[in-house]
Amino acid sequence: MVSTIKPLKRPLALSDQVYQTLRAHLRDGTIGAGHPLQEVPLAEKLGVSRTPVREALTRLASEGLLASDGRSFVVPALSLQDVDDIYEVRFLLEPAALRRVAELTTDPAVRAPIDEALAAANAAFKANDADAFREANIRFRNAWKDLVPNRRMVRAIEQYADHMMRIRALTLGDARIRGIVMKGLKRIAAALEAGDGDAAAAAMLDHLGEAKHAFIAATGLDKEP
Repeated sequence: MVSTIKPLKRPLALSDQVYQTLRAHLRDGTIGAGHPLQEVPLAEKLGVSRTPVREALTRLASEGLLASDGRSFVVPALSLQDVDDIYEVRFLLEPAALRRVAELTTDPAVRAPIDEALAAANAAFKANDADAFREANIRFRNAWKDLVPNRRMVRAIEQYADHMMRIRALTLGDARIRGIVMKGLKRIAAALEAGDGDAAAAAMLDHLGEAKHAFIAATGLDKEP
Protein backbone atom coordinates (compact mmCIF):
# COMPACT_ATOMS: atom_id res chain seq x y z
CA MET A 1 0.00 0.00 0.00
CA VAL A 2 1.32 3.45 -0.92
CA SER A 3 2.27 5.20 2.35
CA THR A 4 1.34 8.68 1.09
CA ILE A 5 -2.35 7.79 0.73
CA LYS A 6 -4.35 9.34 3.56
CA PRO A 7 -8.02 9.19 4.55
CA LEU A 8 -10.19 11.72 2.75
CA LYS A 9 -11.66 14.58 4.73
CA ARG A 10 -15.41 14.15 4.74
CA PRO A 11 -17.65 17.21 4.61
CA LEU A 12 -19.76 18.03 7.65
CA ALA A 13 -22.86 15.82 7.78
CA LEU A 14 -26.05 17.56 6.71
CA SER A 15 -27.63 17.20 10.16
CA ASP A 16 -24.51 18.84 11.65
CA GLN A 17 -24.80 21.74 9.21
CA VAL A 18 -28.46 22.23 10.16
CA TYR A 19 -27.52 21.98 13.83
CA GLN A 20 -24.76 24.59 13.52
CA THR A 21 -27.05 26.96 11.60
CA LEU A 22 -29.92 26.75 14.08
CA ARG A 23 -27.58 26.90 17.07
CA ALA A 24 -26.02 30.11 15.73
CA HIS A 25 -29.47 31.70 15.41
CA LEU A 26 -30.37 30.60 18.93
CA ARG A 27 -27.13 31.98 20.34
CA ASP A 28 -27.50 35.41 18.77
CA GLY A 29 -31.16 35.76 19.74
CA THR A 30 -32.49 35.69 16.14
CA ILE A 31 -34.85 32.92 17.20
CA GLY A 32 -36.55 34.24 20.32
CA ALA A 33 -38.20 32.52 23.27
CA GLY A 34 -41.53 30.89 22.42
CA HIS A 35 -40.84 30.85 18.67
CA PRO A 36 -42.09 27.52 17.23
CA LEU A 37 -39.69 25.45 15.12
CA GLN A 38 -41.33 22.83 12.92
CA GLU A 39 -39.62 20.27 10.72
CA VAL A 40 -41.42 20.92 7.42
CA PRO A 41 -41.11 24.75 7.27
CA LEU A 42 -37.47 24.58 8.44
CA ALA A 43 -36.62 21.89 5.89
CA GLU A 44 -38.14 24.02 3.13
CA LYS A 45 -36.24 27.14 4.22
CA LEU A 46 -32.94 25.30 4.51
CA GLY A 47 -33.42 23.31 1.30
CA VAL A 48 -32.97 19.92 2.96
CA SER A 49 -35.11 16.92 3.84
CA ARG A 50 -36.91 16.56 7.16
CA THR A 51 -34.51 13.94 8.55
CA PRO A 52 -31.46 16.20 9.18
CA VAL A 53 -33.78 18.88 10.56
CA ARG A 54 -35.37 16.38 12.97
CA GLU A 55 -31.92 15.17 14.09
CA ALA A 56 -30.69 18.73 14.64
CA LEU A 57 -33.80 19.75 16.61
CA THR A 58 -33.56 16.65 18.80
CA ARG A 59 -29.89 17.37 19.48
CA LEU A 60 -30.60 20.99 20.42
CA ALA A 61 -33.39 19.85 22.72
CA SER A 62 -31.03 17.39 24.45
CA GLU A 63 -28.72 20.36 25.17
CA GLY A 64 -31.54 22.40 26.71
CA LEU A 65 -31.62 24.99 23.93
CA LEU A 66 -35.04 23.83 22.70
CA ALA A 67 -38.06 22.24 24.34
CA SER A 68 -40.59 19.86 22.81
CA ASP A 69 -44.02 21.41 22.30
CA GLY A 70 -46.37 18.86 20.82
CA ARG A 71 -45.34 18.36 17.19
CA SER A 72 -42.83 21.20 17.17
CA PHE A 73 -40.03 22.65 19.27
CA VAL A 74 -39.77 26.05 20.94
CA VAL A 75 -37.05 28.14 22.51
CA PRO A 76 -37.72 27.82 26.23
CA ALA A 77 -38.02 31.07 28.13
CA LEU A 78 -35.68 31.19 31.11
CA SER A 79 -37.53 31.58 34.38
CA LEU A 80 -36.13 33.53 37.31
CA GLN A 81 -35.29 30.20 38.93
CA ASP A 82 -33.39 29.13 35.78
CA VAL A 83 -31.34 32.34 35.89
CA ASP A 84 -30.66 31.90 39.61
CA ASP A 85 -29.51 28.32 39.01
CA ILE A 86 -27.25 29.22 36.07
CA TYR A 87 -25.61 32.10 37.90
CA GLU A 88 -25.19 30.10 41.10
CA VAL A 89 -22.97 27.72 39.11
CA ARG A 90 -21.15 30.58 37.38
CA PHE A 91 -20.51 32.32 40.74
CA LEU A 92 -18.81 29.14 41.94
CA LEU A 93 -16.74 28.36 38.86
CA GLU A 94 -15.63 31.54 37.13
CA PRO A 95 -14.09 33.44 40.07
CA ALA A 96 -12.17 30.27 40.97
CA ALA A 97 -10.99 29.97 37.36
CA LEU A 98 -9.78 33.60 37.32
CA ARG A 99 -7.88 33.01 40.56
CA ARG A 100 -5.94 30.24 38.80
CA VAL A 101 -5.32 32.33 35.69
CA ALA A 102 -3.81 35.19 37.73
CA GLU A 103 -0.84 32.94 38.51
CA LEU A 104 0.15 33.20 34.84
CA THR A 105 -0.83 36.65 33.61
CA THR A 106 1.94 38.80 35.05
CA ASP A 107 3.81 37.73 31.90
CA PRO A 108 2.88 40.28 29.17
CA ALA A 109 3.22 37.66 26.44
CA VAL A 110 0.78 35.35 28.18
CA ARG A 111 -1.58 38.23 28.87
CA ALA A 112 -1.43 39.66 25.33
CA PRO A 113 -4.71 38.12 24.01
CA ILE A 114 -6.54 39.47 27.06
CA ASP A 115 -5.08 42.95 26.58
CA GLU A 116 -5.90 42.91 22.86
CA ALA A 117 -9.50 41.91 23.53
CA LEU A 118 -9.80 44.62 26.19
CA ALA A 119 -8.49 47.23 23.74
CA ALA A 120 -10.98 46.07 21.11
CA ALA A 121 -13.83 46.27 23.62
CA ASN A 122 -12.78 49.77 24.68
CA ALA A 123 -12.59 50.95 21.05
CA ALA A 124 -16.03 49.49 20.30
CA PHE A 125 -17.44 51.09 23.44
CA LYS A 126 -16.12 54.52 22.47
CA ALA A 127 -17.47 54.06 18.93
CA ASN A 128 -20.87 53.01 20.33
CA ASP A 129 -20.65 49.84 18.22
CA ALA A 130 -22.75 47.23 20.03
CA ASP A 131 -21.93 44.35 17.67
CA ALA A 132 -18.18 44.93 17.83
CA PHE A 133 -18.40 45.29 21.62
CA ARG A 134 -20.24 41.99 21.90
CA GLU A 135 -17.57 40.24 19.82
CA ALA A 136 -14.73 41.81 21.83
CA ASN A 137 -16.43 40.75 25.05
CA ILE A 138 -16.51 37.15 23.78
CA ARG A 139 -12.83 37.41 22.79
CA PHE A 140 -11.94 38.66 26.28
CA ARG A 141 -13.75 35.76 27.89
CA ASN A 142 -12.15 33.20 25.58
CA ALA A 143 -8.70 34.72 26.15
CA TRP A 144 -8.70 34.17 29.91
CA LYS A 145 -10.60 30.89 29.63
CA ASP A 146 -7.91 29.47 27.33
CA LEU A 147 -5.39 29.95 30.15
CA VAL A 148 -7.31 27.96 32.77
CA PRO A 149 -5.13 24.89 33.48
CA ASN A 150 -8.04 22.73 34.69
CA ARG A 151 -9.75 21.67 31.45
CA ARG A 152 -12.56 19.93 33.32
CA MET A 153 -13.37 23.26 34.91
CA VAL A 154 -13.36 24.86 31.45
CA ARG A 155 -15.83 22.27 30.13
CA ALA A 156 -18.12 22.96 33.08
CA ILE A 157 -17.94 26.71 32.40
CA GLU A 158 -18.67 26.18 28.71
CA GLN A 159 -21.81 24.21 29.49
CA TYR A 160 -23.69 27.50 29.78
CA ALA A 161 -22.00 29.25 26.85
CA ASP A 162 -25.10 29.14 24.65
CA HIS A 163 -27.33 30.58 27.36
CA MET A 164 -24.77 33.35 27.85
CA MET A 165 -24.82 34.20 24.15
CA ARG A 166 -28.56 34.76 24.41
CA ILE A 167 -28.02 36.90 27.50
CA ARG A 168 -25.45 39.05 25.69
CA ALA A 169 -27.73 39.43 22.68
CA LEU A 170 -30.48 40.78 24.94
CA THR A 171 -28.39 43.10 27.10
CA LEU A 172 -25.36 44.47 25.26
CA GLY A 173 -27.44 46.54 22.86
CA ASP A 174 -27.94 48.94 25.79
CA ALA A 175 -25.14 51.54 25.97
CA ARG A 176 -25.54 51.88 29.74
CA ILE A 177 -25.02 48.14 30.23
CA ARG A 178 -22.00 48.20 27.90
CA GLY A 179 -20.52 50.86 30.18
CA ILE A 180 -21.02 48.66 33.23
CA VAL A 181 -19.48 45.67 31.42
CA MET A 182 -16.52 47.77 30.26
CA LYS A 183 -15.73 48.76 33.84
CA GLY A 184 -15.89 45.11 34.87
CA LEU A 185 -13.53 44.00 32.11
CA LYS A 186 -11.01 46.70 33.02
CA ARG A 187 -11.11 45.70 36.68
CA ILE A 188 -10.58 42.02 35.84
CA ALA A 189 -7.73 42.85 33.46
CA ALA A 190 -6.01 45.06 36.05
CA ALA A 191 -6.15 42.29 38.65
CA LEU A 192 -4.73 39.79 36.16
CA GLU A 193 -1.92 42.14 35.20
CA ALA A 194 -1.02 42.46 38.89
CA GLY A 195 -1.20 38.69 39.33
CA ASP A 196 -3.69 39.20 42.17
CA GLY A 197 -5.89 36.10 42.17
CA ASP A 198 -8.15 37.25 44.99
CA ALA A 199 -8.79 40.60 43.30
CA ALA A 200 -9.46 38.88 39.98
CA ALA A 201 -11.95 36.52 41.63
CA ALA A 202 -13.69 39.40 43.42
CA ALA A 203 -13.87 41.41 40.19
CA MET A 204 -15.39 38.46 38.33
CA LEU A 205 -17.94 37.88 41.09
CA ASP A 206 -19.07 41.51 40.88
CA HIS A 207 -19.03 41.36 37.07
CA LEU A 208 -21.30 38.32 37.07
CA GLY A 209 -23.63 39.97 39.58
CA GLU A 210 -24.02 42.97 37.28
CA ALA A 211 -24.64 40.69 34.27
CA LYS A 212 -27.31 38.74 36.13
CA HIS A 213 -29.06 41.92 37.25
CA ALA A 214 -28.99 43.34 33.70
CA PHE A 215 -30.45 40.18 32.18
CA ILE A 216 -33.24 39.94 34.74
CA ALA A 217 -34.18 43.58 34.10
CA ALA A 218 -33.95 43.22 30.28
CA THR A 219 -36.29 40.21 30.24
CA GLY A 220 -38.74 41.56 32.83
CA LEU A 221 -38.08 38.64 35.16
CA ASP A 222 -37.82 41.10 38.04
CA LYS A 223 -41.58 41.54 37.69
CA GLU A 224 -42.34 37.85 38.18
CA PRO A 225 -44.51 37.21 41.24
